[in-house]
Amino acid sequence: MRRLQLLGLLALLPAALGHPEASRVRREGEVVKRSVDSFIATESPIALSNLLCNIGSTGCHASGVASGIVVASPDKTNPDYWYTWTRDSALTFKCVVDTFTNSYDASLQAEIQNYIVAQAHLQGVSNPSGSLSDGSGLGEPKFNVDMSQFTGAWGRPQRDGPALRAIALIAYSKWLISNGYTSTASSIVWPVIKNDLAYVAQYWNNTGFDLWEEVSGSSFFTVANQHRALVEGAALATSLGTSCSACSAVAPQILCFLQSFWSPSSGYILANINENNGRSAKDANTLLGSIHTFDPAAGCDAATFQPCSDRALANHKVVTDAFRSIYSINSGIAEGSAVAVGRYPEDSYFGGNPWYLNTLAAAEQLYDALYVWKKQGSITVTSTSLAFFKDFSSSITPGTYSSSTSTYTTLYNAISAYADGYMNIVAQYAQTNGSLSEQFSKTNGEPLSAYDLTWSYAAFLTAAARRAGVVPPSWGAASANSVPAQCSATSVVGSYTSATATSFPPSQTPASSTSAGSSPASSTTATATACSTPTAVAVTFNERVTTQWGQTIKVVGDAAALGGWDTSKAVPLSAAGYTASDPLWSGTVDLPAGLAVQYKYINVAADGGVTWEADPNHSFTVPAACGTTAVTRDDTWQ
Repeated sequence: MRRLQLLGLLALLPAALGHPEASRVRREGEVVKRSVDSFIATESPIALSNLLCNIGSTGCHASGVASGIVVASPDKTNPDYWYTWTRDSALTFKCVVDTFTNSYDASLQAEIQNYIVAQAHLQGVSNPSGSLSDGSGLGEPKFNVDMSQFTGAWGRPQRDGPALRAIALIAYSKWLISNGYTSTASSIVWPVIKNDLAYVAQYWNNTGFDLWEEVSGSSFFTVANQHRALVEGAALATSLGTSCSACSAVAPQILCFLQSFWSPSSGYILANINENNGRSAKDANTLLGSIHTFDPAAGCDAATFQPCSDRALANHKVVTDAFRSIYSINSGIAEGSAVAVGRYPEDSYFGGNPWYLNTLAAAEQLYDALYVWKKQGSITVTSTSLAFFKDFSSSITPGTYSSSTSTYTTLYNAISAYADGYMNIVAQYAQTNGSLSEQFSKTNGEPLSAYDLTWSYAAFLTAAARRAGVVPPSWGAASANSVPAQCSATSVVGSYTSATATSFPPSQTPASSTSAGSSPASSTTATATACSTPTAVAVTFNERVTTQWGQTIKVVGDAAALGGWDTSKAVPLSAAGYTASDPLWSGTVDLPAGLAVQYKYINVAADGGVTWEADPNHSFTVPAACGTTAVTRDDTWQ
């Protein structure tokens, strides 16, 4: 079942178009800003659609993939990414959960539940890293798409997966608790989370392979997320009426170790330590670590490397500047202006090129910083971050500048335009149909490596959300940022049990959907009167395509209400919302609940000539979930 709609994010686009302080953005940034606005409006539904297409078992690019399993990419040759990675899947579903939390949608909820069930199964699959009995198998980085073990040679173990999966599932558990379904979180989701937290508490101080699967050592990205997972895990355990003593005991020591990655003499975060690979340790690993542990309530805390902290900003400059001279497409771009960002300057994979997700991470860190600066009403410049800020004000000196000062305005507007510059680079080098591969060429910007990379789409969606001022809930960094005076390699041997409760109860709708004066359900069984199963659902078809005067866009498909593939009976769409920057054609059709539908859009000329969009057919199943009365399909002409 697919609802290819941007859900809460599309609803937030007006906020994106009114980007904070937009009226004060300096003139030279206006062209970039308008371009980014247009790109986000067009790309957002494409990104979510393509992300969902890579999730089994009904995703349009996931034929034969087990339910709830995320494929890294549909690409099966050079490179073969037809596998599911624990890390990529967790980051993808953290994005999905955040989107769902902002705007309830039953079909997304079903995807989240399928993911949880799949992960419960994968935790018990013995593999080359080990098994569940001692937790070691949780460090296995990837599996086959049918959830069987992958036995080929690989960089294993990778210790970020359990932490990231726990973070994604904790986010959904928080939604369940806040809406009255605590027992669902306790009986179904917590057993999966508990295993992952036990793994982190036990194995955090062991080396493993980094997120690029090349360096064996200690990774900043991994350690930062391990700290977050245990902090959130301890809080969730309390909410569920239980405890995670290992979480509370180990988290401060992980934070203490995390400080080891900051190099005062170099002025940037070392991506990997406890290794010997001869690299500079300048790596987008650190940008990703900062944005994925962003806590909007933590201010610019340096201990947790918050995006607006002096350490993270100094690091942003060093990492992004490292790519200015080594990529032809960055040639001549001055410091303080956006560039295409790769993994690390010594990279040779596919020749060493920029990655969409890393360029988006550079944008997202800045959007995070802008959000916090606006919220707190000031920007602080320290000797550590001075070089970063000098790119935008050559005369700047250390100090705190309130929002009432011209210095604040100058910095805020310049960095806002700088962030948009990274987004604009992605717009420039994305394929015309909105597809995002893994990489793009350092010489001419052509897409390279795996096509339709799921992580690329998730990275776009989170960056777009942050630009719109939509941020995730606090994970507790503000009260868990005290670094112990002395580090200790404290770890706790965990106990691991298969999560066997994998049947989610129906009708777990938001508390606000209950009748006035009633309280949300407090058990895993929702009342039968909460809502009714629909017989028909109003499906809105949104198609974005540039047309000429006299042309009409229609939708036609295999359903009777869509003309049964007869173009003379196709449903005409309205251009009432059409603008040059958002060429939207829209119409609503009532379709039977549960019906599997295939359809396409056609362009009908004034003389009646019909032009079909390219293959493949669009396909989805009309939701039949309790309370679902309307859904939207967001498409772009293919």
